[in-house]
Amino acid sequence: MGKDNILIIEDDSEIIDLVEINLDESSFTLDKALDGKVGLQKARSGDYDLIILDLMLPEIDGIEVCKTLRSEGNQTPILMLTAKSEEFDKVLGLELGADDYLTKPFSIRELLARIKANIRRVAIDKESSSQTEGRDQIEIGDMVINFDKKKVIVDGDSISVTPKEFDLLQLFASNPGKVFSREELLTEIWGYQFDGYDHTVNSHINRLRNKIEENPSEPEYLKTVWGVGYRFAEKGELSR
Repeated sequence: MGKDNILIIEDDSEIIDLVEINLDESSFTLDKALDGKVGLQKARSGDYDLIILDLMLPEIDGIEVCKTLRSEGNQTPILMLTAKSEEFDKVLGLELGADDYLTKPFSIRELLARIKANIRRVAIDKESSSQTEGRDQIEIGDMVINFDKKKVIVDGDSISVTPKEFDLLQLFASNPGKVFSREELLTEIWGYQFDGYDHTVNSHINRLRNKIEENPSEPEYLKTVWGVGYRFAEKGELSR
């Protein structure tokens, strides 16, 4: 089995060296770029299993790199690094399609855990896709969720969703009526459990509702189960 190939786009050479030393001891190979322009070129042309992307970069910042890759259809998992702890930066990165984020300073142990979890998530998605082969979409109400193309259509209109939003929607729609706690969703979608990140789930749910619900404040599809979590509506509950 070959090593997983990781691209790190980071302008701090000390961080790159530290990551490289530790990844070399694991089952990963590392490619690197010191600015956003070079990083974007490499991300476009290379075959990577994960991209570690710093938020603040020379030439092109991490937000723009992430936004560009996702707009071009590149779905390589992105782990965003940020020296800032403001909620705005984290949520913005996730909105633009980053799969995960880590705030500096971080421990190498946690970085490795995040890398492995995100790569494992892709493997699980591929396995899930093979299991749903022949059942390539779900139709419920006026929504169509296409597994193969990772497309969502509501009332005939194509809806743009991020990879994590699609994973959430696919999980919910494949299990109508089942209640998922925030902790379960973090484990199922992000691949591991970490405390204090319930807002990550909440922000993804809110963005999904804004995209798929006719009235997000009174959702028909993604329902809140107060004190527990969320569930997807069953067909008999839908008015459309």
